[in-house]
Amino acid sequence: MKKTIFVFSALIISLLVLFQLGKYSFISGNTSIEIVISIVAIVFLGIGLYINRRRAQSAPEPNHVDFKKIKTLGISDREYEVLIEIAKGLSNREIGKKLHISESTIKTHVSNLLVKLNAKRRTQAIQIAKELSLIPQ
Repeated sequence: MKKTIFVFSALIISLLVLFQLGKYSFISGNTSIEIVISIVAIVFLGIGLYINRRRAQSAPEPNHVDFKKIKTLGISDREYEVLIEIAKGLSNREIGKKLHISESTIKTHVSNLLVKLNAKRRTQAIQIAKELSLIPQ
């Protein structure tokens, strides 16, 4: 994180310097400064392309779901569907409408999930499910 902050800070400072050089070249009428600014802009373009390619290569692969772990925890298929919808941030009412079951049934499934995952809250259940590779991250 510190490296990212440093890189972006350096880029911002460099841009400010470029703006000052541009202002100077405009005031003085010196066109050679414009060439320097163009070269620096091309260098920044290259840096941006390099950073973009590097981030694209280092993108994490999607985590695989451990279905054996789901079965060992005793999570039913319907409870797993509810867990996926909870991870999407849906409320009990929205989950009920999407899965065509009553809100009280959703509450029962959520309660069962909390017990099976040893969680106190829905957010904690999602965090535990991600740690155990029960849902994709």
